[in-house]
This record gives sequence, C-alpha cells and structure tokens, in this order.
Amino acid sequence: MNIRIAPGTARGTVAVPPSKSMAHRLLICAGMSGGESVIHGVSDCEDVQATMDCLRALGAGCRQSGDTVHVRGTDFRTARARDVLPCRESGSTLRFLIPPALLSGAPATFTGYGRLMERPMQVYAELCRERGLLFRQEGGRLTVAGRLPAGVYGLPGNVSSQFVSGLLFALPLTAGRSEIRLTTPAESRSYLLLTLDALRQFGVEAGWTSDDCLAVPGGQAYRAREVAVEGDYSNAAFLDAFNFLGGDVVLTGLRPDSLQGDRCYRGAMERLREGPAEISLRDCPDLGPVLFALAAACRGGVFTGTRRLRLKESDRVSAMKQELAALGAELYAGEDRVEIPPAELHPPARPLDGHNDHRIVMALSLLLTLTGGEIAGAEAVRKSYPGFFADLGRLGLRTEEL
Repeated sequence: MNIRIAPGTARGTVAVPPSKSMAHRLLICAGMSGGESVIHGVSDCEDVQATMDCLRALGAGCRQSGDTVHVRGTDFRTARARDVLPCRESGSTLRFLIPPALLSGAPATFTGYGRLMERPMQVYAELCRERGLLFRQEGGRLTVAGRLPAGVYGLPGNVSSQFVSGLLFALPLTAGRSEIRLTTPAESRSYLLLTLDALRQFGVEAGWTSDDCLAVPGGQAYRAREVAVEGDYSNAAFLDAFNFLGGDVVLTGLRPDSLQGDRCYRGAMERLREGPAEISLRDCPDLGPVLFALAAACRGGVFTGTRRLRLKESDRVSAMKQELAALGAELYAGEDRVEIPPAELHPPARPLDGHNDHRIVMALSLLLTLTGGEIAGAEAVRKSYPGFFADLGRLGLRTEEL
C-alpha cells in the first residue's frame, strides 16, 4: 500500500493507542493463570494478535470483543502445543514465549516471517545448550523442547531485555528459587520494570536484589485478574512530534506515572528543538526513527546507543539514512553513534520506502507533512498502530491511499 501525504499542520485531539508492550505482558500472564482474566484496552495490531495466536496454540483461550479480551488460562507445565506458534514478525512474542513453552518438556515450534528469524537468538541458544534442552532453528522455524529448570541464569543485559523477560515469565512456575544475573549492564531496563509490574498484577513475585541480579521464587501461581492496558508512549511520540513542527495536538490516554521507558520522548524532543542535542537511545531504542526525523527537521542531533537499531524490523539506521537522503538530509552512522545535521528538507523525487517497518513509516510520515510526498509499504503500520493514518486525518492532515 502506498500513501500520499500532503503538506499540512496537525491540529486536534487524539487518543493514543494502547501499549503494545504491556498488552503482550498482560496477555501472557493471563494465559498462564488459573481461571479467566479480562483485559481491557487491547489493540488489534498484528504483534498483539500474534501473541494471542500463540497462546491459543499452547492451549489458552483468547476471545476478543472490541478492545476487550477474555483469556482462559492454562497450565504451561502440562500444556502441549496444539499447532505451530505463529509469531508473524513479533520479536516480543517469540522471545517472551520460548521459556514458557519450555515448562512442559514437550516440543514447541515457532514460525515467523520478515526479518524475525534473523534477529539475535543466541542468548536462548546458549541457555538451552548449557541445560541440555533442544534449540533448533531452520529457516523460518524454531523448535525447542525439554523442561526448563530452576537455577542461576547468566544473561547479557545489552542484547535485548526480552530474553530476561521471557525467563521472568517462566521461572516462577518452576519448583525452586532462581536468579537471573546480568553479565553486562542492562539496556532497556524500563522494559524489565514493565514485566515485573505485569507479574505483580497477576500475583507473582520477582524483583531486583542488586543492579545486576533478579531473584525469582519458584512454586508460584498466576492468578486471573481484570486489568486494563495503559496508553502507549512509543506511538504517542509520533503524534506529539507534530507539536515540535508547529502543530497543536492534544493527546489523551497516557498515564503520567507510567513505567514505560519511552515516556522520556518529550524531554528528548525539547532538546532537539533547542538543539543541536546529544541523546542516548540505550534505554529507548524504539524512539530512534522519530527522533532522527525531528533532528533533521529542527536543529540536528547526535545519538548514542544506536547499535541495536540495526536489529529491529529493519536496519533502522540504514533505512533512515537512505530515506532522509531522499528528503535532502544527511545521516552519518558509526558503530554505536548517529549524527544528523539540520537540513533544508525538500519533496522527495521518488516514493519513500517504508522498509517493512512500522516506525520507519511513521517517522517518514511526520516529515512528509512538511514537504509532501509518498511512502511505499505504508501498511507496515498495522504491526503496532493500524489506525495511524486515520488519526492523521482526525488531526486535519490529508492522506490518500494509492
């Protein structure tokens, strides 16, 4: 799908979509609980649908009506996968559910498409090898088998917090006490706080004993709950960014006391408007594309902690470099650093490429409201924000599906 966007100024009020990050976590906790849970405010985005599909394959029941999901939990310690676990392109779904799938000892096969199976999985591969568990990856399929034991787990903290979260979901259901020891400093620590908060909401205890160690008591049980998903700061950033380009946008549905790490976006945007600014993305890598776009449109910026942006749905550093160039902006990339000078933006001479990445499409949409232009592959927004272009229309911006 191609989208043409006309120059314009965003004005109005819009409700931000529910947090994809929290929806994954609450759905998984509900799927592991006894009884039926009710979760309000669940998006119909593709990543969240992937998590529900996988929970169904593992024996949990998920029934969605509007934005409310009823989840009938199952005992993962005895559950056998009824079918393959279709993760689509959701890295969170895949990495979160591998340890829970290892609780029963029975084999489970995960599938995915796009770049999903190219994303780093070595942490789990080594973990399984050390404990005599099967971990076999072939093409677009990944099979695991064997029973995950309680114990001490050493994991790097600078690859992805999702590996740690996966263990946090599973280890409370093992028989003994466990520890997760981070062998390198944690990046995206805020995402681990979200996981711990989701566990707490479903009656499960785990927590930090030091900066690099999490204690997880075993023999626990998830208890069914009625909960609500809070608004998503990661997607809110793309809407609030219009306020830094002359717009007047009011956002509703965000919790000011949220634990989401991307809540820091507004401070970063303020600095870019005043800029040039130096900003670390170590704890908020998903903000990379929108902050790169804003840097080009404002006073420029230098970004550190950018290495992991290359391991997302696209290589987000290379993707933004290529598309910013079409708009008249430069991006200089190092191993873990990006520099973007301020630019005189102009309409692109070709359709911009969305690189099959929802955050690239949304970041480019922001800039095209300044220059006008077209994006190919705009359907990628369905991964996290299916209503993105409809919300742009509510803000008075003109878009046309081609």
